[in-house]
Order: sequence, then C-alpha cells, then structure tokens
Amino acid sequence: MKVIDLTHLIEETMPVYPGTEPPILANANTIPADGFCETKLTMYSHTGTHIDAPGHVIEGRTLLDEFPASQFVGKAVVIDCTDCSGEIPLSKVLGCADAASADFLLFRTGWERYWGQDAYFDAYPYVSEEIIDFVLSGNYKGIGFDTIGLDPVGSLTLHLKLFTKDIINIENLKNLEMCGSGLFDFAVLPLKFQNADGAPARAVAIIQD
Repeated sequence: MKVIDLTHLIEETMPVYPGTEPPILANANTIPADGFCETKLTMYSHTGTHIDAPGHVIEGRTLLDEFPASQFVGKAVVIDCTDCSGEIPLSKVLGCADAASADFLLFRTGWERYWGQDAYFDAYPYVSEEIIDFVLSGNYKGIGFDTIGLDPVGSLTLHLKLFTKDIINIENLKNLEMCGSGLFDFAVLPLKFQNADGAPARAVAIIQD
C-alpha cells in the first residue's frame, strides 16, 4: 500500500486567496519557558488545501460539521486536464473510463507548478457548467482541483450551482500526477469546528499494491 499526500503545507509564507490574510503560526508556549510547546494558529477557514461546504456561499445550506464523516472518504479518480486552458470541457470527464464509478472527481490541471508565484492566481483552468451539471446528475461526494478555486477569481457562479446539492469542493490539492489514471482510495478530512463554512484538510490517496 502506498499513501500519497495531496496536501500543501500550511506556513506563514504560503499563497492565500486574493484579499485574505496569510496564516499566523505563533509560539504560544515554549519548552524552555513552559515545559511544553504549543502553537497558536490564526488563519481563514479556506487556507491551503481545504474543503468548501455548500454553506460557504448559500445561506442555510449544509456546513462541513453537519456532514457525516463518510462524506470525506471514498473512491477517486484523477482527470488529466493539463492540456486545457480556460474552460475544461465535459469531454474530459466523459473520456475518463472510471468517472462514473468514482465518488470524487479530481481535476489535474498542473497548476500547482505555480504554487508560491503570482501566476497561481491568474488564468488557471476551471470546469464548464456542463461538468457541474454532470456532477449534479450523479451520486458524487465531491470534486477537487489543484488550483485556488472552482471558479475563476472574482466569480462564484459555479460554486452557487454546485452547492444546490450536498457535495463538497476541494481546492489547492497537489501531487495528483502521482495517483495514476484509475480508481484509488481517497480521504480528505477537514477540521471539525462549529459552523464550518470551510476548513483546512489533510488529503491523501491510498494506492493498493
């Protein structure tokens, strides 16, 4: 069995969505002074590799802490979109043999190569409304991306459409190229806090030998 970490490290110098503040990791207690070390984390709920809940953009919709833990575990497949620019067409999903059998569709655009650069926020590929319609017509638990967002920066159109159903959206994944082309076990476990519109998560792929 091989476990692949699909999660970006949370650090003070990491990229964050334009208009938000980077995380602060402060030494609240130290071993020399207190006999133990403890870090005070100050960050937005959509920092780094994270999950959006439907309640992120639609008032009264489901929040992450209201989902059962089973929502965050299942079979996933990576859809290679590295040759796409702008809108990703539905044909990319239809051309994936395992898409219909997956719980999670993870879109690999290759955009993680720009992580830490200004280019990460500019002109990244995003899915078409037809793909969102396809997802809504199925029994998917979630979709995920190696980009900063489901929508282009400044838009929420696709979020609003997706979240008419209890589906999660995962952003800022990494290492999707290591997952192969078939189905694999996938877990993306968010922090569980009250009224969670979103939360940082540890995402892993589990590849059976």
